[in-house]
Formats: sequence, C-alpha cells, structure tokens
Amino acid sequence: MKKFSEDEKYMMKALQQAKKAYDLGEVPIGCVIVSDGKIIARGYNRRNTDKNTLSHAEISAIRKASRVVGDWRLEGCTMYVTLEPCQMCAGALVQSRIDRVVIGCMSPKSGCAGSVLNLLQMDAFNHQVEITSGVLEEECSHLLSAFFKDLRIRNALEKTAGLFDK
Repeated sequence: MKKFSEDEKYMMKALQQAKKAYDLGEVPIGCVIVSDGKIIARGYNRRNTDKNTLSHAEISAIRKASRVVGDWRLEGCTMYVTLEPCQMCAGALVQSRIDRVVIGCMSPKSGCAGSVLNLLQMDAFNHQVEITSGVLEEECSHLLSAFFKDLRIRNALEKTAGLFDK
C-alpha cells in the first residue's frame, strides 16, 4: 500500500472539496488550509450557486480560516488547492500572509502562481508565498477534464432537446 506524503494527504482533502463543487455543477476546485498539522478551513467553488464572483474555493477558505484564527493574518498556514489560483485568489493569499500554497495542477490561461504571471512571489510586495506545484496533478487535472467533458455533453443534449421543442 502506498504511503502518502503530507502534501498528498492534504491535497486529497482538497480534492474532496472539489468533488462537492462538481456535485453542484460547479467547476471542481477545492482547497483546505492547514495550521499546525490540522485542517482549519475548507472551501470549494460556488460561483454559480451563490451567483457571486467572489465565491472561489480559496476566498471561502481564507474567510473561514480567519474566523478560526481570529485574525486576518494567516501566518504559519499552508493552503492546498486543486487548481492554480487566479489573480484575485493569488492576491488574497499574499494579503492574508499565508506562508505556502500547494497546487495540484496549473492553469495556463488564468493562473497567477507562475502560469500567466506570478503574483505570489513578486519582490515588490511585502509578502511572498512559497509555492509547491504538481501534487496529485493527475488526479486534479482528471477531475477538471471529466467535468468539462460532462458539461459539453450536457450542453449538446440541451441544444438537441431544444430543437425538438420548436
């Protein structure tokens, strides 16, 4: 039986959160925030469900972690997230002073932890976030690919059904 690293263990927890988003019909992105070896917050994508641009997994988890810690500063914390953060979430990571982010798979079209640009490690900012990427990359990528494949099938079926409604 394979022994998982600590990063893999927590990324599996982030994947569980991503599956909650998938079940809601949301893009399956999930994350957990860990402090002192314990998960203190969880989040998953809920933009369509909440009808809110800010309902990203990372923002939700940061909000919850801040309540748990009792401060907006999340120093000493690590975020595990299934997809590379966008510019909003990367900015929130810097602003919250999270020490480290562990990323499942990269997002070449919108990622801001090295793909499009790297907001997490800009020298001009007063805080930089350590980045580890590629943890359970295949599992994270597969979940996203499966979601978009299912979405294309659903959209095609709805379009076909619409032809018969006329």
